[in-house]
Amino acid sequence: MLDAAIIGAGHNGLVCAFYLARAGQKVRLYEARGVPGGAAVTEEFAPGFRNSTASYTVSLLQPKVIADMGLVQRGYRVIERPFANFLPLEGDYLLVGGGLAATQAQFARFSSKDAEALPDYYAMLETVAEVLRDLALKVPPDINGGPRALLDAVMQSRRVAKLPLAAKRDVLALFTRSAREVLEQRFESEPVKAAFGFDACVGNYASPDAPGSAYVLLHHVFGEVNGKKGAWGHVPGGMGTVTRLMAEAVREAGGEIVTDAPVERVLVEDGKAVGLRLASGEEVRAKRVIANLGPKPLFDRLVPSEAVTHDFARAMAGYQSGSGSLRINVALSGLPRFTHAPAGEEHLKAGIIIAPSLAYMDRAWRDATEQGFSREPIVEMLIPSLVDDSLAPPGQHVASLFCQHVDPDLPEDREDDAVEAVFDTIEAHAPGFRALVLHKQVHTPRALEAKFGLWRGDIFHGRMSLDQLWAARPALGAGSYRTPLPGLWLCGAGAHPGGGVTGAPGHNCAHAILREGKWWRR
Repeated sequence: MLDAAIIGAGHNGLVCAFYLARAGQKVRLYEARGVPGGAAVTEEFAPGFRNSTASYTVSLLQPKVIADMGLVQRGYRVIERPFANFLPLEGDYLLVGGGLAATQAQFARFSSKDAEALPDYYAMLETVAEVLRDLALKVPPDINGGPRALLDAVMQSRRVAKLPLAAKRDVLALFTRSAREVLEQRFESEPVKAAFGFDACVGNYASPDAPGSAYVLLHHVFGEVNGKKGAWGHVPGGMGTVTRLMAEAVREAGGEIVTDAPVERVLVEDGKAVGLRLASGEEVRAKRVIANLGPKPLFDRLVPSEAVTHDFARAMAGYQSGSGSLRINVALSGLPRFTHAPAGEEHLKAGIIIAPSLAYMDRAWRDATEQGFSREPIVEMLIPSLVDDSLAPPGQHVASLFCQHVDPDLPEDREDDAVEAVFDTIEAHAPGFRALVLHKQVHTPRALEAKFGLWRGDIFHGRMSLDQLWAARPALGAGSYRTPLPGLWLCGAGAHPGGGVTGAPGHNCAHAILREGKWWRR
């Protein structure tokens, strides 16, 4: 019998399996696709063109996970972006990054007040981000855990309790207010507010005016690259390199990975999860079942409805999921040329953000809610082949397009219209872009679900709102990786601390299992 059967060999499943296997447990992962990695994979999507086909950039991967799995020794490295973001504007542009002074000089072109306000804003974000970093590798308190849970809550809240009063106000604002409210308190220029407000819309099917959207802005800044906090970068070979190295670490620790093995059912006997039934009909017994699948598909499709209480079933029925993201990979015959841009090509190595104002982002969301997709969508373009020539033939390139917003329920016969809107938007800022396109691979929310198991295309496995965070992710009573169904655990992005390629849910789930029943290890 297995000690643990893990559903899904995405990066969090691999991380969880590594820690359990290293502790001597017999662990096996079951992956529906033919390759481990989940949404963090590299694929050839056109002859000679390879790219990270879903997840496409790194920052949030936990340094502890990188070190424990020996990823650097296995070949892991990250090439930093020279600039964070490049925003093409109407008649102008804005370049963010390259150091504080460089960014202030850019901001001063639009507002001297905003340039002066920047250091304080960065300091505020960093103070609150440190709170998140402190919590990321901690198991949230079990709401049903009695005095022990109360102690956990007190211990984990110490970081916030020690903050100055002004910083506590910042924490409250970032967790509850809209991105617009937070940004308009500090900046006056629309391009500057757009440069920061974009992060609030990434994978978040909402307007930057939505209460709680400021947290999504914050979620994207608590990572680091090569020891530089808040930085982002590319892994040579794409995101598939990350999960390939993780899979090596799992196998070396004694874990097994079975591919082409979709799970059909979680087996439940006497009120306890005892194993899995695969689509092939094979049944696997295990002391624990660990799901790297999102909470919605897990409980809607794999767990028998009678195995959970009516109260928990109702909580999961209300779990909010669906990020409205459209992911396109493009093979290009050359580099795009933006009408308004600095000289050279360094700006093309940044995240190219087409979202010139908060009002633009709000219209994009309203458009999607009214007609199913944005006629002028929010677009982020990355061109990783500029720093990794293994991805495309000489002189040619690949681009990742990450676009908001598309209603997950958009009829299939209208999906082409949503894609054309993306290319129209890019063309308006970079004339001739369409002529460069040799091939495109499109992942609508529906395709992301079908291919990667992301419920309604949700890259975070569920909305990152205050009611679905920390001990309430995915719901109160299931926030410490242990679900109300004995023997069933969660190790994916639907658990704390949420989405992104962090490895934190997998790490925390494994540690919660290993310390189970051992109170002194708390």
